[in-house]
Amino acid sequence: MIEETEPETVTAPEVLDTVAAAAGRPILLCFDGSDASKHAIAVAGEIAGARPAVVLHLWEPPGASWMTADAFGGMPAWGSEMTEVDSIVRERAGRLVTEGVSLAKEQGFEAQGRLEPSPGANWRAILEIADEIDAELVVLGARGMSVVESAILGSVSNAVVHHAKRPVLVVPGVS
Repeated sequence: MIEETEPETVTAPEVLDTVAAAAGRPILLCFDGSDASKHAIAVAGEIAGARPAVVLHLWEPPGASWMTADAFGGMPAWGSEMTEVDSIVRERAGRLVTEGVSLAKEQGFEAQGRLEPSPGANWRAILEIADEIDAELVVLGARGMSVVESAILGSVSNAVVHHAKRPVLVVPGVS
């Protein structure tokens, strides 16, 4: 004979507490200023509504990768020029994250910006930051690269999807 058991019941306050707890976790909106990332924020706003969000912009600080050897194989002395370039790059990155936060707020997000230097592997930085803030969802725009372009250049969204331990929304670009 099959023993009948009472189904587990959950009261309305418990459900609301669960929803409220999930709503307190931010969504990570990755923003690089491209049309694809702008579109991704708009789509995420339609899906998620008014929620906490962190708009992440990764920027590449000027450094050794920007310097080229002179004709005799030595490294040029950049000094004040490199400081000026660094200042310009930081200023542009700051404007981009501010733009991303504004777009996110227009979509109803309770958004704050986060500006981080790129360590080289942007996908890894995105996932580390998502873990750090315990993001409920990571949102990225896809640039629509061909298979060949993606194989040669690499795809940040593809790497994030394959290495993530949390939900990821990749929004295709507008065609």
